[in-house]
Amino acid sequence: MNLRHYVRDIPDYPKKGITFYDITPILSDPKAFKFVMDQLYEKYKNCGADKIVAADARGFIFGAPLALRMGIPFIPVRKPGKLPYKNRCVTYDLEYGSDTLCMHVDAINRGDKVLMIDDLLATGGTAEGMVQLIKEAGGDIVGCGFVIQLGFLDGDKVMKAAGVAHDFLIEV
Repeated sequence: MNLRHYVRDIPDYPKKGITFYDITPILSDPKAFKFVMDQLYEKYKNCGADKIVAADARGFIFGAPLALRMGIPFIPVRKPGKLPYKNRCVTYDLEYGSDTLCMHVDAINRGDKVLMIDDLLATGGTAEGMVQLIKEAGGDIVGCGFVIQLGFLDGDKVMKAAGVAHDFLIEV
């Protein structure tokens, strides 16, 4: 299946000069969505993960069902003020600004094997923030999967510099 066909390019969003790669056409086609979930499952079913971590909001779309299918806990990473319990937080840069991610302080234990899942790797800021949260909690990252990687940005270099193996289904 050609997944690139299911990604809509939206120019000048969220601001002028940025192209947003919209995954909602994947989600609106059950066969395409199932294909993505099957591909992620096949890539990571034997990675040894104890937990899956994904960032709000689009990472949840892929991370939560993958965790359910793998029979392991799903750990949400959200913006400040969105998680009800004590949090650890990290601020990171995006291609169009900066943002902060938070995770419950008891979500990951020392030595947990963690798989990171997100919809898109662009500059690597969000992924790098998640890496920092996981490592500060004592987790070991066993892999990181993306539906899309923007090859023309530096996310690949950021992930390599962080020492995190990653993979993707579509490269733009």
